[in-house]
Amino acid sequence: FMTADDSIKISPIESALKTIEIESNAISALKARVGQEFEDACEIILNCKGRVVVTGMGKSGHIGKKIAATLASTGTPSMYVHPAEASHGDIGMITSDDVVLALSNSGTTEEITSLLPVLKRKNISLITITGDKDSALAEAASINIDGQVEEEACPLGLAPTSSTTAALVLGDALAMALLEARGFTSDDFAFSHPGGNLGRRLLVKVKDLMHSGKEIPKVSVTTTLSDALLEMSQKGFGLTTVLGEQGELAGVFTDGDLRRMLDSGKDIQSTSITDVMSSSFKSISNNALAAEAANIMQDSNVYVLIVKDEEGNIEGIIKMHDLLNANVV
Repeated sequence: FMTADDSIKISPIESALKTIEIESNAISALKARVGQEFEDACEIILNCKGRVVVTGMGKSGHIGKKIAATLASTGTPSMYVHPAEASHGDIGMITSDDVVLALSNSGTTEEITSLLPVLKRKNISLITITGDKDSALAEAASINIDGQVEEEACPLGLAPTSSTTAALVLGDALAMALLEARGFTSDDFAFSHPGGNLGRRLLVKVKDLMHSGKEIPKVSVTTTLSDALLEMSQKGFGLTTVLGEQGELAGVFTDGDLRRMLDSGKDIQSTSITDVMSSSFKSISNNALAAEAANIMQDSNVYVLIVKDEEGNIEGIIKMHDLLNANVV
């Protein structure tokens, strides 16, 4: 297709690659500008007793909503307030314990600058991300983070592209720096994402899904192979655990072991389970995440794991089918 001036032909792929290159360069240029101001902004937010209230107009507003959501899900209480609505009553949502994070590439967005007197009167800290560090908004801020870009990816130089990408990256950088400063963990993250597969992967533990008690296939070290096969058949896990005289886990016998034993020509009736069991098997802690069990199974190409308690005693059995039913995988 043609460019804006209808004089140069450019393919969609060329246009896409040019956009990616321009925006990539804009992000790379941010590295040199992440300094003391960024660290000071993090300190203000870490000391905030309330929430981070993110605001922005137009495309910056869309970016602001994402930044607020990312902050909130990573340990920093946050919300988005539309600047135009704030001027008509919603500014009442912002308290003196809050911090305002305002996004404006020009730094002159009227809907935001009109809020400045109220924010100052309430003594609310203002952090801005602007493309002009000498703008009215940047100068009024407690901290201004420089989000200037050399050019927009839009060939007309009109649609916010590189500038909004830069603001988004700086917002993500803030969120991740705050996450690490707070010592935010995967368990903390899970409590912010209880729904869907993400929550299940992060919250569900092996002990929540395992089979325990009488469901566990068990035989003693004195059991014959024929009796062990009966236990395997009744419990349906494709294996049986083998317990020593003190009830300790001595080994396991699996379907794979049975196939290898039959190939060797051993007699099922007279062979002792200790002669054919394996003392090497995959296990997992009862307190481990179910997602960890899935990883072990997939990496080891096994479909059943022995579950142990803190003392190393057998406490259960977990199958890949259990993980599938729980939507962990």
